[in-house]
Amino acid sequence: MLVIRSLIFLLLQLLLTPVFSTLAIFTFPFSPLTRYRLISSYARTMLWLLRVVCGIRHQVSGMENIPSAPCVVLCKHQSAWETLALQVIFPPQAWVLKRELLWLPFFGWGLAMTSPIAINRSDGKGAVKQLLKQGRHRLAQGFFVVIFPEGTRIPFGERGKYKIGGALLAASASVPVVPVAHNAGRLWGRNSFIKHPGMVTMSIGAPIATQGLKADEINARTEAWIENEIRQLAH
Repeated sequence: MLVIRSLIFLLLQLLLTPVFSTLAIFTFPFSPLTRYRLISSYARTMLWLLRVVCGIRHQVSGMENIPSAPCVVLCKHQSAWETLALQVIFPPQAWVLKRELLWLPFFGWGLAMTSPIAINRSDGKGAVKQLLKQGRHRLAQGFFVVIFPEGTRIPFGERGKYKIGGALLAASASVPVVPVAHNAGRLWGRNSFIKHPGMVTMSIGAPIATQGLKADEINARTEAWIENEIRQLAH
């Protein structure tokens, strides 16, 4: 049944993604925030399918920690699940992602309408400058900026190197960092076709004030909170 459920979800995803992506392209006359709110209906649909077809439900603790004003969200990256859930749980957001994703037919075209910060990872310092410049602009537009500090999906229970870009942006824009942990990788692992039924728990930490802190200290505090919370969610 796991294989059948996972296959049904994949087929529905393959069917619906071009439809939603095509509709997303036609949102270009609207403002960036309005475009985002319309396009994020895709994430809501996928989470609904995950619950109905695959039996993956979720619960969230710490909703009260989400600021009313835009901030930088630094989230653990284990699965494709959080790329959907963050869109439903947090206010409108701009994502930092590799620019190659925008080149994908349908999906990438629709993604481009969500005002992402699409960086060239091989550019080094240039990518950091782009992140800081566009990140401050997105925050000024009213977007939360979402960054996966480890840069790629990490298997549940493991830890990647926390890159400093998100902390640099928060420090330069004088906005708080909101750390996010979850255990989605237990049910839907990295690059995994099989999706196991169960409950995903997402934990949202108290905002970390950045005034007076250097980026490496912000990054260290964020990493410490996330990894400690991951250990709690493993029990």
